[in-house]
Amino acid sequence: MARKTGKKLTKLFVLDTNVLLHDPTCLYRFQEHDIYLPMATLEELDHNKKGMSEVARNARQVTRFLEEIVSASELNIEDGAPLAPYSHKAATGRLFLQTHPITSDVTAVLPFSKVDNQILGVVAFLKTHQSERQVILVSKDINMRIKARALQIPAEDYFNDKVLEDTDLLYGGVLELPADFWDKHGKGMESWQKDGRSYYKVTGPLVPALLVNQFVWQEGANPFQARVLEVVGNTATLVTIKDYSHGKNNVWGITARNREQNFALNALMDPDIDFVSLLGQAGTGKTLLTLAAGLTQILEAKTYSEIIMTRVTVPVGEDIGFLPGTEEEKMTPWMGALEDNLDVLNKTDEEAGEWGRAATQDLIRSRIKVKSLNFMRGRTFINKFLIIDEAQNLTSKQMKTLITRAGPGTKVVCLGNIAQIDTPYLTEGSSGLTYVVDRFKGWPHSGHVTLARGERSRLADHAAAIL
Repeated sequence: MARKTGKKLTKLFVLDTNVLLHDPTCLYRFQEHDIYLPMATLEELDHNKKGMSEVARNARQVTRFLEEIVSASELNIEDGAPLAPYSHKAATGRLFLQTHPITSDVTAVLPFSKVDNQILGVVAFLKTHQSERQVILVSKDINMRIKARALQIPAEDYFNDKVLEDTDLLYGGVLELPADFWDKHGKGMESWQKDGRSYYKVTGPLVPALLVNQFVWQEGANPFQARVLEVVGNTATLVTIKDYSHGKNNVWGITARNREQNFALNALMDPDIDFVSLLGQAGTGKTLLTLAAGLTQILEAKTYSEIIMTRVTVPVGEDIGFLPGTEEEKMTPWMGALEDNLDVLNKTDEEAGEWGRAATQDLIRSRIKVKSLNFMRGRTFINKFLIIDEAQNLTSKQMKTLITRAGPGTKVVCLGNIAQIDTPYLTEGSSGLTYVVDRFKGWPHSGHVTLARGERSRLADHAAAIL
């Protein structure tokens, strides 16, 4: 059963069910190594196949993949089914299924009635019977990996869906220019003015590291804040941004309280930017800025027809069915954040009086629709301002499903905090939000800002720092 590729002996990876349910294509992601599926894993796949949830869909997809791979080599299943023909030669290993009962010493330590322990038993058996090569358990379940290590079985997490090894490396969308920037990049610089904005064409060593729509800034006697308009080789064009911290440029009565909020409002208010992602801790103003920008562009500029807001209802998981009422009413308990922010936005108009404010409130509510993620498939949003809140709880696949709903004239805004993930088996590195930030960076029609400073209150800021 052990094979050599070149001089190296291939490894044998035993897959836990949660890996298959997390990423159905994992069967093709182990390169030259072999994969082994215990019968307990297949049994668990069978239990998870019913329903309309993401997990059930993945279970059905894995089963289809397995049927395709195994049906071609039914006669000699003991020798393993080759993966190369089904993976465009990305995986050159073989797939082995458990074909006979396995007894193991693990039963002495762990109750064998539990599926996890049956899988551990299979790995322990393979480890002793295939001592010439490495046998490794792959599981997304931390407890399973701890048990495996206690039994001296090598165990690993499944990392193939990770966008980044370290989320500290995640693109921040903002860059502070060094103090000597103009000395090194000012030679032969061109500058001009158009529509009240200043443009600078600079050439120098820092330029190749810049990305389109990245925000750059410099403090000092003449503070400078600009956006990278284009990068060609060693030359970049910078354009100064609008100052939303000034009262005269307020957005629905809201002004930027810090530099990052100013950058965020510039991205949100730019009709040329179709996709915006805002990351930040609680209280950095993500939702408030987005709603203010959305309402201004709907009710004043009339760029979009309405705001559609959606978020993952994680504690319920799949269904919002048991709550009474329509889809909109069922989503209301999840939309506390929306209500709080609308209260703030409604108070910005000081002179309107009680009646005026009530009328504004009705107008605002008529332009905001709250939708559940469960009913997004197959829809197309035209001229809408789509807000995806708590986006860190989405997988990369769900994120793709949502963003591809955007029709002509629609702007998509993703908000989230990757330090607050509630979905099982999702980590900071594999969250859909990390995925889109990394993939969209540098696209001329997307903008990203990581908001750094909380602006809720001195109490909230102090609590965030000390607790």
